[in-house]
Amino acid sequence: MATNPFLLAVSTMIVLVAGSSQSLARLQPGKGELVEGTTQPVARFYAPYWQPSDAVASFALKKPLNKSTELPSDYPIKPMFEKVDGKHRVRIEVAPGTSLYGTGEVSGPLLRNGRTTTLWNTDAYGYDPTNASLYQSHPWIFGVRPDGTAFGILADTTWRTVIDLNGAITITAEGNAFPLYIVDRATPQEVCTALMELTGPMPLPPRWAIGYHQCRYSYYPEARVREIANEFRTRRIPCDVIWFDIDYMDGYRVFTFDKNSFPDVPKLNADLGKMGFSNIWMIDPGVKYEKGYFVSDQMVEKGYDVKNAKGETFVGAVWPGNCIFPDYTSEKVRGWWAGLYKDFMATGIDGVWNDMNEPAVFAVASKTMPEDNQHRGGTYSSGPGIQPQIVTPGPHARFHNVYGMLMAQGTYEGIMTTNPTKRPFVLTRAGYLGSHRYAATWTGDNSASWFDLETSIPMAINLGLSGQPFAGPDIGGFNGNGPGNFESRGKHFARWMGVGALLPFSRGHTGKGNIDKEPWAFGPEVEKACRLALERRYRLLPYFYTLFREASVKGLPVVRPVFFADPKDMALRSEDDCFLIGSDVLVVPQLMPDGTRTPVLPRGVWRKVEIVNENNHPDLPELRIREGAIVPLGPIVQYHDEKPLDPLTLLVSLDTRGQATGTLYEDAGDGFEYQKGQYLLTTWQAKQEGDKVTVSISKAEGQMARPSRKVVVQVLRDDGKIAEASGEAGQPIVVQVR
Repeated sequence: MATNPFLLAVSTMIVLVAGSSQSLARLQPGKGELVEGTTQPVARFYAPYWQPSDAVASFALKKPLNKSTELPSDYPIKPMFEKVDGKHRVRIEVAPGTSLYGTGEVSGPLLRNGRTTTLWNTDAYGYDPTNASLYQSHPWIFGVRPDGTAFGILADTTWRTVIDLNGAITITAEGNAFPLYIVDRATPQEVCTALMELTGPMPLPPRWAIGYHQCRYSYYPEARVREIANEFRTRRIPCDVIWFDIDYMDGYRVFTFDKNSFPDVPKLNADLGKMGFSNIWMIDPGVKYEKGYFVSDQMVEKGYDVKNAKGETFVGAVWPGNCIFPDYTSEKVRGWWAGLYKDFMATGIDGVWNDMNEPAVFAVASKTMPEDNQHRGGTYSSGPGIQPQIVTPGPHARFHNVYGMLMAQGTYEGIMTTNPTKRPFVLTRAGYLGSHRYAATWTGDNSASWFDLETSIPMAINLGLSGQPFAGPDIGGFNGNGPGNFESRGKHFARWMGVGALLPFSRGHTGKGNIDKEPWAFGPEVEKACRLALERRYRLLPYFYTLFREASVKGLPVVRPVFFADPKDMALRSEDDCFLIGSDVLVVPQLMPDGTRTPVLPRGVWRKVEIVNENNHPDLPELRIREGAIVPLGPIVQYHDEKPLDPLTLLVSLDTRGQATGTLYEDAGDGFEYQKGQYLLTTWQAKQEGDKVTVSISKAEGQMARPSRKVVVQVLRDDGKIAEASGEAGQPIVVQVR
């Protein structure tokens, strides 16, 4: 572990505010130990008053960390604990110049210094920066010191928690006393990997899921769905997925279909598949409370519903009217829920969208179920082969923040059981630290405003820094039509598509009653911008897929803050209007209507490039390639597997030594044969000698045969031009650059 002078210091006193009076309370050092289970040991601290009765199942950790050793007496990080008014508080001082990030799904700037976040999953329709809580809870702080070294702090509690980053780091939580995990590493990237080692890897998604998705509330009836699909293909606008919101259901009853609007779901899904579209259908947790409805009847008969404080069935209003709610804290309930997907998925459904799972409840001030509702508990395991933990019964206040994650787990396992040869895809609105093990996410019901366009970038980045690499916003904004008149709305939409097409989860979506927001809805010029934006994404799919694989094995985010390029550069610490895709592609968008702000860019050579045509569209972001990088590109396709990756283009940006490297990960795009070695991970190197650049394979891994295809090498020159040559796969290719 690093032990530099910027390590967190010890705090001895804190001013507490209780009502209108102030009092001084003494903080006490925690009981510390080192625990194993990651590449380097992790420090774990307990409050001095912690008792074995405080121990509960961890939903954040992939598995319990029980093997421990004594914490060195000179360990420099000593969190201070106290208990005030029944709440547990820990405070850690940070050195001046320390930058703080993470805290999960938060609106506003990337840099979280001076911000307070409440971890309480909330149905936050049309949220803005004043929302202290949103749809997800990640009790995780990511810190970077002035010298570029980094640390992470995980508060392992599911109760309502407040993270205050005004000056020091202060974490206050209800419920039982909780353990605190601290990772201390040499680089921010190593902290990301340590978090993955603690909370588990993200499963590698099916390749179709990293294409573009089209959604609205709602596409119905069937004829409208077919119209949308035909427009994409006729207009030659790339798209992989069509989504179905709640109006496909019979009276909003989950696991049913409205036979009038969707008379033959298997045929519809099959026809979409023939056009190259996958499909995703929504399932909510609120089950219509109705005798004769099979889901409701099974829940009541088995006693699988959440109970109120009196032990009676809790009933709350959601879209179908009066609803009951599955108690996902029980493995029996999650198993039953998983079984419901057998017939549902048999209609040809490819993926599932879990919404409203905070859980959202209508017509109550809290927007959710009472905190004194009761959950039965049972056992919990993060996945196959992981020893189950005992989940003791408890109030909803304890399980509220993990309700959505446990629902997503049941959904993931149901899809996996039904289609064991395919990789599941689940999208969840509500989540907790560890939800990435089961589902991707989006940033909820944002608004069609310039601010929400701008904040969508730091939201995706902070989610990535908080262990959720697969995230993105509703492109174009869910709430509202957009700013100004038709023309200004079109510009806003084009700008958002330019950004959203380059974020990990890329989906256009808008609410009921809003204007149409398909890529062609704002006229020919906006349609052209959207087509170019999505063609960029599809050219970059080989690179994106390689990054998703890296996220699944190393925990590195797909999109990253620009300070990852140089963690010691303090000027980059608050920059969140531009971002990195992986380590090699820099995205520089214009996020204001007048395009006035100039972002701070990393030092070094970042060569401008346009990967679709020679002239960049004025509403699309500028793309730059890092010196020393080789970025793999594919041809423009209308969906991910329209044709093979042929030709493969290697975009080369040489460093000052005339060298560059890059990798490409390939597998079948679905299924699990890659886990048995059926993949190909290729590393290329480029080296300049005189006026020639030779690109050759320096390393190859995996048992998959190298495809026979054309390989095009494009070397970016300092004058902005491209030198090009082509050859066969596996053979060195020489490019004349002068």
